[in-house]
Amino acid sequence: MALVKLNTPIDEATIRSLHVGDTVSITGRLYTGRDAVHHRIHTGTKPPVDLEGQIIYHCGPVMVKEGDQWVCKAAGPTTSSREEPYQHEVIRDYHIRGVIGKGGMGEKTLAACKEYGAVYLHAIGGAAQVCAASIKRVDGVDWMDLGSPEAIWHLWVEDFMAIVTMDAHGQSLHKQVFEESKAKLEAMKAS
Repeated sequence: MALVKLNTPIDEATIRSLHVGDTVSITGRLYTGRDAVHHRIHTGTKPPVDLEGQIIYHCGPVMVKEGDQWVCKAAGPTTSSREEPYQHEVIRDYHIRGVIGKGGMGEKTLAACKEYGAVYLHAIGGAAQVCAASIKRVDGVDWMDLGSPEAIWHLWVEDFMAIVTMDAHGQSLHKQVFEESKAKLEAMKAS
C-alpha cells in the first residue's frame, strides 16, 4: 500500500499502477455526477464537459453563492451503488479514469475498471466538511435544471484524499469484505 499523488487528467498507465489499498491524494479537476447526470449521459445526451482522463465524484455538494462565486460548504460522497446500472457505459464511452463515492460498486463496474483502466476510490462518508476543505474553488456548473445536488459541478481540489477499493486488476475490497463476512456468518450459523 502506498500514498500516490494524482493530478487530473490522469492517464491509463498511472491508473493501472494503482492497487486496492493504495491511498491517493488528488489535485486538479473533479466533476460531480449523481443519479440524474448518469441517467442523462447513459440515455444519449453528451456531457457538457470533456470527461476523458477525469474523475467523477458521486456527490451532491452544498453550495452557497457568495457574490458572483459559488463556494462549497460540504461535499461528502453519496452512495455509489445507485450508479451501478450506468457506470460501466460511462467509463467505457467517456474514458473516465476514476470514480469517487462511498460503499463500493458491483461486478459490472469492476469489469469496466479492469477492461478500460479505471479505479473506484472510496471517500469517507460523514466527513462532508473535511472533503470540502480540499475544494479550493468552484469553476463552474452545468445542468442546473437537474437541481443543485444533481448538477455537474466543476471543482478544483488540492490533496483530496481517497482509498483505492476497486482497481484496474479486477480486485475489489468491497467484494473481499462481503465474502469474508459471509463466510464468518455461515461459520457462526453452523456452530
